[in-house]
Amino acid sequence: MNIEIPITASPRVVIIGGGFGGIHLARKLRNKGFQVVLVDKQNFHTFQPLLYQVATAALDPASISFPIRKIFHGYDDYYFRMADVREIKADEKMVYTDIGEIQYDYLVIATGSQTNYFGMEGLIISSMPMKSVAEAIDLRSLILQNFEKALSIQNERKKDSLMTFAIAGAGPTGVELAGAIGELKKNILPRDYPELDFSRMRILLIQSGNRVLPALSEKSSVRAKRFLEKLGVEVVLNTRVLDYFGDYIQTNQKDYTARTLIWTTGVKGCPVDGLPADSIEKRNRRILVDVYNRVEGSEHVFAIGDCAAMISDAFPNGHPQVAPAAIQQGVLLAENLERLLKNKPLKPFRYRDKGSMATIGKNKAVVEVGRLKTGGFLAWFVWMFIHLMSLVGFRNKLIVFLDWTRSYFNNDKGVRVIFQQFDLMEEKKRRKKEMLKEE
Repeated sequence: MNIEIPITASPRVVIIGGGFGGIHLARKLRNKGFQVVLVDKQNFHTFQPLLYQVATAALDPASISFPIRKIFHGYDDYYFRMADVREIKADEKMVYTDIGEIQYDYLVIATGSQTNYFGMEGLIISSMPMKSVAEAIDLRSLILQNFEKALSIQNERKKDSLMTFAIAGAGPTGVELAGAIGELKKNILPRDYPELDFSRMRILLIQSGNRVLPALSEKSSVRAKRFLEKLGVEVVLNTRVLDYFGDYIQTNQKDYTARTLIWTTGVKGCPVDGLPADSIEKRNRRILVDVYNRVEGSEHVFAIGDCAAMISDAFPNGHPQVAPAAIQQGVLLAENLERLLKNKPLKPFRYRDKGSMATIGKNKAVVEVGRLKTGGFLAWFVWMFIHLMSLVGFRNKLIVFLDWTRSYFNNDKGVRVIFQQFDLMEEKKRRKKEMLKEE
């Protein structure tokens, strides 16, 4: 069954994925002579860099989400379909979804990345990922539920386990999440739960390497570690998580007891079925593309963002799986599609590294942009400004700014509510079924 989309004289570009790459590509194709069809499982775009603030009750989920249809108000010949893509067939130029088929002239895969557990069954079943709004809400509920349960448990070992939060991976996500939980421990949770002894609460940041934020300079790593420790975070370096058994973390150094393990240490691509097997990178499941983001072996199929791997001497594992890379690829691909339409030569992609940054808490951040390497309040202000301006929609910018301003002056986070009980045992059963199905 074909999905009903008007047939026009313009070539149709089908974009799978409404993340940073897909949205910027679609915007740049406006008035360029194409019909654009964007397909996504959700009807909203998520600003993923702030997911950790949803998970730690600093922001409402709606503040970092924006309806995809609203993004394209006033755009001619633009269509959105909420659907789950099942398969593509390049020889037919067809995308098969759970609601029907879509014909394309050009196809762009911008499906992003997913959590990589490296095949460890315990992590798949029991650890907490944080790659979507739903997962961030589940994590927020689990954190708050742990303290509610700790109030009623007499067993001291179990109480300590409930009040211990381990984070695997000290990249920007892990560092920012650890810092946010540290601020909860320091400023908020003792007021919410005065009956609990918060000297027993532990926040473990476990990193396999010898420093946090390895993508930044050593000076920034040392500074970030110092900020984390001031917030009560225990930074555990040169330690690799081997497996997790519900409340028992096994590592190559020593084992830890923690009811919550948050896994931020790895991602892999989300390729769609139907691509040639030799176009999928074996290690991280990213789609191999040439310098024009064209999928190897496919003339009219492109891939951008986290799911794409453009291998080169400068980037032997592909470009960093970060928003700026996806945005830059989306912008250039829009120009190259227009060049194809006009029979002009394509421009190769060259990544412009705009720097790296991470915030650890109020007035605590590290930023490296060009020659600028700074930390503390200035870095925190730069981080806040860039993230605020990058949000989609004036309403979201305003709400996040007001929430941050209120939180800055009263040291409070206003979204500490459990709308829906997160049942970890049911979630484990669901993940186990999915894992068996995949096998």
